[in-house]
Amino acid sequence: MIIYVVLALVGLLVYLKQKKNSRDDFSSLASYYGDHCWTAEDEVFDSEVHPFKIEIESAQLDDFRTRIENTRFSMPSLKDTGFTYGVNSEFMQDVVKYWRDSFDWRKQEEELNRFPNFKTKIEGLDIHFVHVKPVSSKNQAKPLMMVHGWPGSFYEFYKIIPMLTNPTLHGGNETDAFEVIVPSIPGFGFSQSAEVKGLGSLHCARIFHKLMLRLGHKEYYLQGGDFGSYITTHLSRLYPNAVKGLHLNFNTTSFPPLLILKILVGSFAPSLFFDKETANKLYPLKSMVLEQLLETGYSHIQATKPDTIGYSLSDSPVGLAAYILEKFSTATDPNGREKNDGDILKYWNYDELLTNIMIYWWNGNITSTMRLYKESLADHAPTSNIKVRVPVGYASMPNELGPCIRGQLEATYKRLLSFTRISEGGHFAAFQVPHLLVEDIRNFVRLAENEKARQSFREAECRQQFKQTHLDRVSQ
Repeated sequence: MIIYVVLALVGLLVYLKQKKNSRDDFSSLASYYGDHCWTAEDEVFDSEVHPFKIEIESAQLDDFRTRIENTRFSMPSLKDTGFTYGVNSEFMQDVVKYWRDSFDWRKQEEELNRFPNFKTKIEGLDIHFVHVKPVSSKNQAKPLMMVHGWPGSFYEFYKIIPMLTNPTLHGGNETDAFEVIVPSIPGFGFSQSAEVKGLGSLHCARIFHKLMLRLGHKEYYLQGGDFGSYITTHLSRLYPNAVKGLHLNFNTTSFPPLLILKILVGSFAPSLFFDKETANKLYPLKSMVLEQLLETGYSHIQATKPDTIGYSLSDSPVGLAAYILEKFSTATDPNGREKNDGDILKYWNYDELLTNIMIYWWNGNITSTMRLYKESLADHAPTSNIKVRVPVGYASMPNELGPCIRGQLEATYKRLLSFTRISEGGHFAAFQVPHLLVEDIRNFVRLAENEKARQSFREAECRQQFKQTHLDRVSQ
């Protein structure tokens, strides 16, 4: 009963707030346009794009090996707990053994350099990005920026990039060719971290728009998951004339008041209000709410005191790995919590998992990545009532964090062209099920292109009718 009362009160508060601010208030976004500098010193203007090769110094490798050799393991996990208390000790010992004896960083370094890497300075920060043009295309390639989240990286997209840039792979055709740009969020990967406070997801959106303009793209498509969903959604709010379409695989919206009421009433007869799959995610409400509380403690820490935990994660590669790998288990398949390996190895091998972790380790920026949670809290207030009016497609993963209902999305994304229930996959969709995600991206972009063509046709018809009416009046 307490759950129902809390949800009802939340719904009422949201409703009253939305009623008070029923129209989009773009004036609240004024401070997010323009130029900023995120370093302690004034920005040195440099608009050049420089090739970048990932090369870790031997001294860093030696230091890493020493730390791995001197690992001090945590106490053994309790019997039959799997990942329910956090990452399992037996699994971590296997990870460290492979990391120490079999993992070849130089080989993975070659893999990361397989696609062209670049850096360019924007708002005082060196922004790293991967830029891959299509293999060949009879038609003009569509620019597509893909944005990762936490605790992922640009490496998440290495499986899907070939499918997007080579339209003959996995059932595509010549019209499906994309020019793919994958930036590292400021403070993530090989992008420079801010030296002053305030850089949240809205500011990241502005930086990435400047990146696309620098690459010569005044119009482009977007795709994002996790923080990438927030950043690309903000991009669509700030620059709707530039964004041709937005594809997401993570829900950034809250439940609108009427939907909250529907969920509350529907708990007594779910089948009357929701399809079976949606009902299974929502009910019982107590389980749904408790699941969110169980798996979101880390976000509260990172949104309040990220620097404190950053000390331990920056000092121990095994501590860093444990913290990240636990998320790859629970955010991919909640049933994996019962197993000693968290079911992680069902979807990825050690090399893939450790390469993502090493990107955090080499750059020593786990603290700056967690700060994004704290900085982005300020972004919610000025955007909560602003609708997204560009074409949107959504890929609903069965094991994504939290439920997502089409009506929930439609309250914010006013031109939701597609809502696809994907057969498998979780939070790290591009990394786990790239073949399914690429199919949905292609289908969405086709819908967006067709809608644009129809709109252009209607506009041409209107212009012709106006012209004809004007001529008729003149002739009379």
